[in-house]
Amino acid sequence: MVGNKVIKNYIYNTLYEVVRLLAPLITTPYISRVLGATGVGAYSYTQSIATYFVLIGAVGTNLYGQREVAYVQNNTEKATETFWEIEIFRFITSLACTIAFFVIFGNDPIYGVLYRILSLEVLATAFDISWFFMGMENFKVTVIRNTIIKLIGIVLVFLLVRKPEDVPLYTVCMTIPILIGNISLWFNMKKYLVKPRAGGAKFILKRIKPILNLFLPQVAVEVYTVLDKTMIGIFGTDIDQVGFYTSAQKIVKIVLMIVTSLGTVMLSAMSAAFAEGRKEDIIKSIRIAFRFVFMLAFALMFGIMGISRKFVPVFFGQGYDQVVPLLIIISPILVIIGMSNVIGRQYLLPTKQQGAYTASIITGACINFLLNIILIRKFNAIGASIATVIAELGVTGSQIWSVRKQLPLKKCLNPIFRYFSLGLVMLIAVYGVGMILPEGVISAALMVGVGVSVYTMELFITKDEMLQLTLNIIKKKKE
Repeated sequence: MVGNKVIKNYIYNTLYEVVRLLAPLITTPYISRVLGATGVGAYSYTQSIATYFVLIGAVGTNLYGQREVAYVQNNTEKATETFWEIEIFRFITSLACTIAFFVIFGNDPIYGVLYRILSLEVLATAFDISWFFMGMENFKVTVIRNTIIKLIGIVLVFLLVRKPEDVPLYTVCMTIPILIGNISLWFNMKKYLVKPRAGGAKFILKRIKPILNLFLPQVAVEVYTVLDKTMIGIFGTDIDQVGFYTSAQKIVKIVLMIVTSLGTVMLSAMSAAFAEGRKEDIIKSIRIAFRFVFMLAFALMFGIMGISRKFVPVFFGQGYDQVVPLLIIISPILVIIGMSNVIGRQYLLPTKQQGAYTASIITGACINFLLNIILIRKFNAIGASIATVIAELGVTGSQIWSVRKQLPLKKCLNPIFRYFSLGLVMLIAVYGVGMILPEGVISAALMVGVGVSVYTMELFITKDEMLQLTLNIIKKKKE
């Protein structure tokens, strides 16, 4: 099942996720210097509040919609009905959340202007139909859309944001492209849909319960992906701590997209396989997915640890030294989330085991919330970082327990020691080179080059199975 189509969609989805975060990545060195930690913290804090309303507006339809469309992707009539049943419900909830967000926060005495602008981001949720294209296993259209729109946003940032007081302008540059980009996707829908049958309201109602079943775990996810920033803003010593934490999370999350993009692609492929009863293909693909995640995640984790001391001053500028330890502390989630992504999104959700998936997410959310209350008060952003890693361990541990009798976990997890060792050797090489190099962009680039070269060489020398599989697929595609 892991063939040319999946590999192609993985590449497209990796580009989709990277482009989604490309604007902040490219603009961060500039914005961190122009707005400072205080400005970055103000935007991150208010945006974290808006994210809750975006989440409620989407009401679990991203994962649910992608999966349900994947089940009927070869039946145009059923795909049409599925799309409209889910999208109408999503539109109503998103519009209600937009109004509520604007009324509750629009007149805030400190951040009112930012909240009013961010209400457009909440509204944009109503028009986001990327889940449909992912369910149809067509990732190309979303990549093209995101690339064009994000490039416009990047240009606007450099043209309009000039001084610390330009936080509202920066918020506009980050928000408007999302709305425009989501609306633009609708122009590609004509070839996928036919005229829907009458009586849709009854069928929309039948979707509510399964949608809510997936809504709960997504709410829990946000507790330890967004609530961290909110709680640092409330319990931390100052808003700058939100800026430091956001900066570290931004880098790790962009790298994480490379590891977890396979999960988004495989959700559709696995759902189709489950619907057709191909259980052996599912097990085989899970084993390959685990190995793929370990190969990438350990290299990226140790790579971040090795270059952080040289990378942070170059990328963020002066005054961001506190980001270095945060990057090192948070980086293990690349491996941990990579594992939970394989079990949760590539197995539990496609096989309709939402209960186990939800339980794992709630476990992590509770751990994260409690540890945040304890650790943020004492350690600020470092406390939030520690809480995040422990919470992710809770999620992964819970999922491993739930599938212990369904998957050959010993075989799946066996490669972890191999790639840990290879990554550790790479870390020693990268750190050693960094010790003799001066500060600067060239030094950071050289360290990255050394890391890539050493790790790649290790894979070739050890005749790595995952590397050989990838090369064989590429070779067959060329033939």
